[in-house]
Amino acid sequence: MTFSSRQDALAIQNEMPWEARETPATLHEMLSATAQAFPDRPALSYQLTSGPADNAVTLTWRQFQEQCCQAANLFRSLRIGEQDVVALVLPNCVETATATIGGAIAGIVNPVNPLLEPEHIGAILRETDAKVVVTLKSFPKTDIAQKTAEAVRHAPQVHTVLEIDLNRYLSPPKSWIVPLVRPKNAVHHHADAMDFHKALAGQPKTLTFADSAGDRVAAYFHTGGTTGMPKVAQHKYSGLVYNGWLGHTLLFSEEDNVMCPLPLFHVFACHVILMACIKSGAHVVFPTPAGYRGEGVFDNFWKLCERWKISFVITVPTAVSALMQRKVDADLSTVKNAFSGSAPMPLELFNRFESATGMTVIEGYGLTEATCLVSCNPPDGEKKVGSVGVPFPYTEVRIIKETPDGPVECEVDEVGEICVSNPGVFTGNTYTEAEKNASLYYHGKYLRTGDLGRLDADDYLWITGRAKDLIIRGGHNIDPAEIEEALMTHHDVAMAGAIGQPDAHTGEMPCAYVELVEGGTATGEELREYCKVHVRERAAIPKHVEVLDELPKTAVGKVFKPDLRKRAITRIYNAALEEAGIAAQVTSVVDDKKRGLVAQLTRTGEVNEEAMSHVLGRFVRPWEWAD
Repeated sequence: MTFSSRQDALAIQNEMPWEARETPATLHEMLSATAQAFPDRPALSYQLTSGPADNAVTLTWRQFQEQCCQAANLFRSLRIGEQDVVALVLPNCVETATATIGGAIAGIVNPVNPLLEPEHIGAILRETDAKVVVTLKSFPKTDIAQKTAEAVRHAPQVHTVLEIDLNRYLSPPKSWIVPLVRPKNAVHHHADAMDFHKALAGQPKTLTFADSAGDRVAAYFHTGGTTGMPKVAQHKYSGLVYNGWLGHTLLFSEEDNVMCPLPLFHVFACHVILMACIKSGAHVVFPTPAGYRGEGVFDNFWKLCERWKISFVITVPTAVSALMQRKVDADLSTVKNAFSGSAPMPLELFNRFESATGMTVIEGYGLTEATCLVSCNPPDGEKKVGSVGVPFPYTEVRIIKETPDGPVECEVDEVGEICVSNPGVFTGNTYTEAEKNASLYYHGKYLRTGDLGRLDADDYLWITGRAKDLIIRGGHNIDPAEIEEALMTHHDVAMAGAIGQPDAHTGEMPCAYVELVEGGTATGEELREYCKVHVRERAAIPKHVEVLDELPKTAVGKVFKPDLRKRAITRIYNAALEEAGIAAQVTSVVDDKKRGLVAQLTRTGEVNEEAMSHVLGRFVRPWEWAD
């Protein structure tokens, strides 16, 4: 179907209601239809290492379906019913995909970010009441097995841990060496440990139990888990099928090869890409356990695209920034589009990437609470750089603001909170904890995203800021409270405010401003070193800590963070201009009705406009001349 404007999206949904469309009722039904249609076409490929000629494992759709059924049967044999949880603490590998789908067929699958600290992983296992955990067997250059063992030790309801040995992807002599250098697990837990492959091998390749009769919760995805008890979002089969249907209808066919170096514990890779491939029959490639973070992936990326004859690249702005530091040294003639999400892409980076690769960049927007997809710039239509495109078919976006008379829908180009309704929104039950769903919906239907934005006259959605107080570092959510609470334990600190400062690579980096107690002598650098010890998550350690005489405050004494954000924008932009030798500086930052915070600059001499655009175009926040 053509998707070139919001009118096209409305035309698609006006053909018939979503409920009347012949879509699969369950994930097993969707997978089985594709396996029957394309049994011998490639479904999934995986490389443990990043070399363009390195060993790879490929499963056909028939093989992938059989392994997913074996995994589902295995979980059922371990007493996992439809309401029981299988947690996955895994990097990317073939088994991650099969365990994800098998877990969702047998019960409720709960992928967990293996980069989290053990206490956060343990908190998620307890919150979801996970009974079975699938993770890695101890392996060189990763501590996932050790962290999971520590987490399971604090999750008494877990009765079985299934271990995957990545050594099976290696050939001699490397495969001979691993058992000799394999790190030992210093932590012992109460659960039974089993070899995933040995347990899988004895299972039938078709389901030994009846598939679910219809729609139900099939997945839990946590939304950060950076401090305290994480929020866990519930995803139903209908949401997974909707995301798969969108990918098939608007992007992929069985002829496509999709490069996805993003982690399967995130909704972008799992619900947007894997589900779209399952629905369409497209072939997805996962390079290395750590994806973009994997050794050599950026250096070999273009050659990997050539090897697999990639037609779609799945990426995020931080990855694009790193790729632009490498020469395009391969044939990319098969690549049509790069689909980018997680954060807005700076204009300069957007233009450089399209120019260097010949790809078309499609920016989109989604969130864990909505199962994922909300909008994207139309593949066949106008792409408004800086926007996140138009809402997908069957997705309603409302911009709503609070007034003394209650919530009111905003006018065109008026900024308010972005609120969403679509088949991926589990109305009333977004989170596992009922109290966290309070005040989460407007009019009992529209999920409040916590993002601020506007809809223009063409129904393109523009994100201008956040109502919820989060720092988003390269798509990773950081709760500023974790930084603030750590700083407040220092004897010299009276008050602290943490925000995201602009960053050309990650979009935002955490930074903090503090007010000292009377007589306090701590410096910003001393407090930053203090954070390295007391902030539990490495990604949340602030890049910059600054001591102010007094923090800006609201009338009720809370830290007023908009002023801190303006201060950070001024500092970062001026440093970038000075380093580039450009005779200009930020003199103010204003809150624009349509664009959010905008840096205003004045000239201090002759300015090369092209160089100026190049330097500040690397950042997401807009700028303009004050004169």
